[in-house]
Amino acid sequence: MGITIDARGLSCPQPVLMTLENIKKQNKGELEILVDSETSKENVSRAAISKGWQVNEVREEDEYFKISISKD
Repeated sequence: MGITIDARGLSCPQPVLMTLENIKKQNKGELEILVDSETSKENVSRAAISKGWQVNEVREEDEYFKISISKD
């Protein structure tokens, strides 16, 4: 797995901004984003897709969501 972004405890738009910042830096590869709200999960996934990234998996852990995205 590539970079992990821990955005738990942060409210939108912070998790989205952190994700977009890393997408811009990385340009391709894999990212894993950790968020702890349904809203953040939806917004991060939508933002990644809008930048041409693929959402590979959204897994619900104990008290947070793990979003795996990638781009070739």
